[in-house]
Amino acid sequence: MIRTREPLRLRQALIPLVCLVVLGYFAYHAVYGRHGFIAWLGIQNRVDTLEHQLVEMRGQREQLDRQVALLRPESLDPDLLDERARAALGYAGDNEVVIFLDRP
Repeated sequence: MIRTREPLRLRQALIPLVCLVVLGYFAYHAVYGRHGFIAWLGIQNRVDTLEHQLVEMRGQREQLDRQVALLRPESLDPDLLDERARAALGYAGDNEVVIFLDRP
């Protein structure tokens, strides 16, 4: 029985071909997979957005803390108290003009 070289070449090429397919599979999922590079970029974008929102919220909280501090009995600001009472009750003096501005 005489053997030809064709099956031998196929066997020699089979292992590198399988390794190449496995490598391609892992490379694809490393980039596009659920925990891949593209997903990591999306998570980093979300983190940056949330950090920006956190900075804004901290600024708003500091502003509200200052206003609350002005309304405490030991440091009551009469002008602020008057402004808040008029805004809450909708009152104005006879010779006053009230302009309401919508806040974003």
